[in-house]
Amino acid sequence: MKDLIKKGLSLGLGLAVVSKEQIEKLVDELVKKGEVSTAESKDLIQELFDKGETERKQINERFREQFDQLLKDLNIPKKADLERLEQRIQALEEQLRDKA
Repeated sequence: MKDLIKKGLSLGLGLAVVSKEQIEKLVDELVKKGEVSTAESKDLIQELFDKGETERKQINERFREQFDQLLKDLNIPKKADLERLEQRIQALEEQLRDKA
């Protein structure tokens, strides 16, 4: 039953959007039904929570990659690009002041 729950929660965004409290409630229900022992419940909660955090990080990374690609495709500069240009402008302005 634990494997079925793990697989079920892992589908799609499953664990990435489930809070630790929701996981605890689910596991508590399994304990009440006798499908998971009390001793196993803490480990199962932590395992599911850790897996969710890993999925959340992977989803965030994929989102960042896609967003960066979109900015690139639309030819929109990133903040770092703009900051680099501002630094170049300041350096040129200083050179002009020094020559004046």
